[in-house]
Amino acid sequence: MNRIVITGLGALTPIGENVETFWQNLIKGVSGATRITKFNANKFRTQIACELKDYDPSRWLDRGEIKRTDPFTQYALIAADQAISDAQLNFADMDPYDIGVIWGSGQGGMLTFEEQVKEYVSENFTPRFSPFFVPKLIANMASGLISIRHGLKGINYTTVSACATSNTAIMDAFNYIRWGKAKVMITGGSEAPITEASIGGFCAMKAMTTLNGEPTLACRPFDQGRDGFLMGEGAGALVLEEYEHARARGAKIYAEIVGAAMTADAYHMTATHPEGEGAYMAMKLALKDANIEAQEVDYLNAHATSTPVGDMSELKAIHKLFESSFDRLHVSATKSMTGHLLGAAGAIEAIACVLSIRDSIIPPTINLTNPDEAIPEGLQLVKLNALKHDVKVAMSNTFGFGGHNGIAVFKKLS
Repeated sequence: MNRIVITGLGALTPIGENVETFWQNLIKGVSGATRITKFNANKFRTQIACELKDYDPSRWLDRGEIKRTDPFTQYALIAADQAISDAQLNFADMDPYDIGVIWGSGQGGMLTFEEQVKEYVSENFTPRFSPFFVPKLIANMASGLISIRHGLKGINYTTVSACATSNTAIMDAFNYIRWGKAKVMITGGSEAPITEASIGGFCAMKAMTTLNGEPTLACRPFDQGRDGFLMGEGAGALVLEEYEHARARGAKIYAEIVGAAMTADAYHMTATHPEGEGAYMAMKLALKDANIEAQEVDYLNAHATSTPVGDMSELKAIHKLFESSFDRLHVSATKSMTGHLLGAAGAIEAIACVLSIRDSIIPPTINLTNPDEAIPEGLQLVKLNALKHDVKVAMSNTFGFGGHNGIAVFKKLS
């Protein structure tokens, strides 16, 4: 089967509106957490989030595009544009049916839905809905508009698997190139979930942190003081390309994607399996797909959202699979800085894995000052500060409501 490499990256995140700014802030341990500014959150249990800073869509999109799109689609277009530019792709020299887009979003146009329903109610239930209501709302519009913007006529759809969404999209893009059904795929995910209904819904579940007085300290994966996740927003994009195609055009290659897998917990609507069964099997299958042994993995970007139960479930799975190679494996949780981007989380975390390979540096887990006593003995958690370390193989973990487990494995090109 074909080999697949990453030739372009794009990122719009709470700690950087492009890849290099995002990456430098990640390795510096910069938190994107602030008080919510998008609406008055004073009545909510959680009043903090990782918002995009000074976001102005007119810097990237024209008035018509802004009018026709929900923020989650805007974020997708911006990140995809960055990745395509970074890859230096000249679509005029390619068959448009060889280039596809597989994007991910867990919620789609949540803000659009809220705004339209509020208007309907405030107008005494008069049905004056915008003609853009449905196109702005539906989750597949991001992949559709990326393809329209660039004239890409190959495989095109959107994946939805909650917080595993981006890794699902990346895995599918990887497989279609591997099977010879595409030469290039634009993939990743975007999410714009910092809205009243979304924040309110997660507050009702008591899933999010309530450390409102100290936003930058609130997200603390693996720490005894963790009390829930911190919402984030943004997008990440990757250009996946068939290796020989990339080499023939002299493309810059960041790394190779060598394996991916998904499993289902089949356990609970929102909770992970307490023993990490599905997570363990997904990681094991991803390594098998990559033809890589557990003892070859240098860096694992953990899903680790900072919830009391979820973090420990993942660590149990990691312990079961990697116990004999703890001397090599290093683990960190970058959500401590970016917050949890839901369906876009896997995309920006895949970028973190790829850049850890490029730069031989592992980003930290900030706020991990009092590690949970249940952390397996010998596990090397990268705490507080980045670690200079040669990374040949990196793994990205994502898990989502409904029991979805998605894993991607990246390797230094050899």
